[in-house]
Amino acid sequence: MILRVLGHGFHYECENLCRVFYPNEKIAVVRDMSGEDSKEVTTQYENGVCTVSANIYGSFLSMEAKADYESAELEIATLIYSVLSGITGYTPSWGVLTGVRPSKLMMKLMSSEGEERAFNYFTDSLLVKSEKARLAQTVAKAEREIINSVSKDSVSLYVSIPFCPSRCSYCSFVSHSIATPSAAKLLPSYVDKLKEEIKAAGVHASNLGLKLQSVYFGGGTPGILSAEYLDTLQSAIEESFDMTALAEYTVELGRPDTVSDDKLQTLIKHHTGRISINPQSFNQKTLDAIGRAHSVQAVFEAYENARKYPFESINMDLIAGLPGEEPEDFEYSLDKTISLAPENVTVHSLALKRSSTMNYEGETVKRGEKAEKMLSYASKALTNSGYSPYYMYRQSKCVGNLENVGWCLENKKSFYNVIMMEECQTVIGVGAGAVTKLCDPSCNNIQRIFNYKYPYEYISGFEEMLERKKGIEDFYAQA
Repeated sequence: MILRVLGHGFHYECENLCRVFYPNEKIAVVRDMSGEDSKEVTTQYENGVCTVSANIYGSFLSMEAKADYESAELEIATLIYSVLSGITGYTPSWGVLTGVRPSKLMMKLMSSEGEERAFNYFTDSLLVKSEKARLAQTVAKAEREIINSVSKDSVSLYVSIPFCPSRCSYCSFVSHSIATPSAAKLLPSYVDKLKEEIKAAGVHASNLGLKLQSVYFGGGTPGILSAEYLDTLQSAIEESFDMTALAEYTVELGRPDTVSDDKLQTLIKHHTGRISINPQSFNQKTLDAIGRAHSVQAVFEAYENARKYPFESINMDLIAGLPGEEPEDFEYSLDKTISLAPENVTVHSLALKRSSTMNYEGETVKRGEKAEKMLSYASKALTNSGYSPYYMYRQSKCVGNLENVGWCLENKKSFYNVIMMEECQTVIGVGAGAVTKLCDPSCNNIQRIFNYKYPYEYISGFEEMLERKKGIEDFYAQA
């Protein structure tokens, strides 16, 4: 697809919005009338007039509107939405809003304009459907409670475990299948380096008088770690950080086939309060199709086993829009999940990233009508079962430009999920692919320190990463 950008600098938003309608297209941005394609969108701002025209396989539609340059970006986005909706017959629920954090924008508008005007801006100016605007508003209110509980002398810790039992076909994370000899060989060295980085990060936090408010083991599949490795890393955290203000400790076990008694006992020993056991689907044909090397029965067994231990909260993940699934397949999975009564349920919309196997194999991102039905059912069923939405985010190339939503039973919100998405507390990231996100006490200044992506890079470049971590203290000295 060719996207022509003439007389303005809003190419980023224009490209994102075109991708909502054509998520698998490679979009070439050009700033003149050169080139030719069977799918073209032309955007122009000239003499106070915004014009958008599209020629898609011979279907042509053009619209224009007057606007000063300050409001031209939104006007052009609105015209793109109208033109492409007119050609395709598809009206994405989030309108022209393509950002990752719609609840963050809603929270800001609610604070400055009030709830009613914020809602009306979403629906009238951003063309967001009313049910999505209500969702953003509900989430914003729930997130505000967590944000207000953030301690100014605290940080959170993210521990990256980029290994999995096998690689799911939709996955784009930097994670290695532990079944491969190279990954299995890397794991011991990786844990050794990770332990060392945890200790180094703890020194910086101690020098600054910062206490841990939450810990989150993510992946990959942290459950791939043996009980011994879990004990090693959790002990290193306890020895390195002040944990007297700890409000939440999460270990995302992930795959049910990684859950075992010795690991659960280790987690309880180290005061882990929240775990995740993630089925993604309760349909065996779907699990087989996406490369999840476990059975549906394994999910029930892992969950039942975990319930024998005094965890405060168990989260379960589902994905809407998985290949081959109809709305009734997703509804079946959701009903099974609700019947288990986990404290948290996270409903993701399928996102097909460039590096996923599914993308390499030519799987297309289908339009969002089916996924929208799935999310609508989830909203009603979870609400009727006593759950409420408390955090939300979106990813690029999500089916239907839809959202991921965390749902919780009363008083069971995840602290880390909210502060990570709303960028209101420093998160120290350790491990391959982890990012340290530094937030000053006012949250008006955010800086990032990146670790190497891949485990082998992380190990070979470890000393350089320790040097980068010194930036934590430099940041606070300037704040």
